[in-house]
Order: sequence, then C-alpha cells, then structure tokens
Amino acid sequence: MSRTAIHTDLAPKAIGPYSQAIRAGNTVYLSGQIGLDPNTGQLVAGGIQAEARRVFENLKAVAETAGQGLAQVVRLTVYLVDLNDFAKLNEIMSDYFQAPYPARATIGVAALPRNARVEVDAVMMV
Repeated sequence: MSRTAIHTDLAPKAIGPYSQAIRAGNTVYLSGQIGLDPNTGQLVAGGIQAEARRVFENLKAVAETAGQGLAQVVRLTVYLVDLNDFAKLNEIMSDYFQAPYPARATIGVAALPRNARVEVDAVMMV
C-alpha cells in the first residue's frame, strides 16, 4: 500500500519529524494539532477556547486538503492538560462536527508541546 504525505500552508508546519497527515489507501491519519497560528507558529492567546478553536481550524485545513473536510473524520483523540476543560471543548467541538459525531477518546495528560492546553488528532475516511 502506498503512503502519501498531506500538507497545507493553512495549518502549522510540523514541529518535528512528522507529516501533517498521511494517506494510506482510503484512510487519512491526521497528526495531532495544538493551537498554533499557522502564520506565526506561535500558540494563540486566549485560553482553552481560543486554543481549541485554532486546533479545529488547523485540523479542518488539513482535512480539506486531504478530502472533503471534517465531515469525513471518523475518530478523534483529544488530549487535555486540565480535564475540567472537557465541557468547554465539547461546546467548541460541536461547532465543527455534526451527528453522527466521530468516535472519540479524551485523555488527561501532564503536559503538551509548547505548553498547549489541548491537542487533537484524527482519522478520516476518503
């Protein structure tokens, strides 16, 4: 099976040795996104809400480059530094996804790159 890297300038460049996404057959694996502004490479200010919106905008940009967008996402993994932000994340996520919602796991973590509060990765079918 062939693998194809997916890249868009509308999402932040990878901050390590990985691709924004990889397509393998009909499946696209989107790398974790934190709330980095793609223009500046800096974490957005404004707390969990601003970071979560930027995360989903970044995932949306990569998903649109790989296919038709977030509607094709079937699985998300959410990493939260503070699980008390769970309800806020759900509220913002509902602006980006509609039923049937993707399957999802949410994991509490001690820290994320660049002191981010949230990171999300995804799997989509194309």
